[in-house]
Amino acid sequence: MIRYDIIKRPLITEKTSIQKEVSNQLSFEVERKSNRVEIKRSIEKIFNVKVIGLQTMQVKGKKKRRGRIIGRRRDWKKAIVTLGPGERIDFFEGV
Repeated sequence: MIRYDIIKRPLITEKTSIQKEVSNQLSFEVERKSNRVEIKRSIEKIFNVKVIGLQTMQVKGKKKRRGRIIGRRRDWKKAIVTLGPGERIDFFEGV
């Protein structure tokens, strides 16, 4: 069974654009409690592509200040997906 709530959003930055062009890798923000197998299955089924590699990492939230008050952004999980040769995800193409 595929869970569509595992993948939250794609990460589109200058660094991820270079990764996409050079090594066919895409980055996503994913659910913190999901594992690599669930992430891989979800991406393969939702986008109909073949994933050959997957790296995940926990990203710690940054400390932010508003005057005297110190707050903190939330922690999140990042997944870097390597697609097979010739594979692509269309919604990244116009960015």
